[in-house]
Amino acid sequence: MNTLIAYATKYGSTEGCARILAEKLTGKVDLCNLKTEKAGDLAQYDNVIIGSAIYMSKAQNIANEFCIQNLDQLKEKKLGFYICCMYDGEKAELQLNNAFPLELLARAVARESFGGEFRIKSMKFTDKFIVKMVAKMDKNLPSIHKKQDISTISEDALHRFAQMMSF
Repeated sequence: MNTLIAYATKYGSTEGCARILAEKLTGKVDLCNLKTEKAGDLAQYDNVIIGSAIYMSKAQNIANEFCIQNLDQLKEKKLGFYICCMYDGEKAELQLNNAFPLELLARAVARESFGGEFRIKSMKFTDKFIVKMVAKMDKNLPSIHKKQDISTISEDALHRFAQMMSF
């Protein structure tokens, strides 16, 4: 089984999750950062996993564009979708459902929010400002203190996702 993991990342969390998934899957696995490279010929893949970071409740545009441009080919693949965001539960599920075309999500064998990360030291000033403001307004988000990075990435979610893609 050949698998493509195509992802859109801003500060590296989504890419990190793609790399962890690649280690957990069997067969040949190719990684593709949609922001820096083209995915190539999808015909060579049995499975396609698409991941995106969520910012301001939206997926990275490039991930959604990839889905739309390859809609017909993706419908023929075993699909998995994941997001990296700081929400969990219903809010994460809502963001996942808004991140990708519903007709593809409905066909997916695996759908998951892996959690997220605030990589404070890497963030641009405007992103830090937005994160601080949103965290103050939404008590479900962790607040940022003393420029420390925060991670809610779930190894269990990554493992569960890899198992679903393996069947």
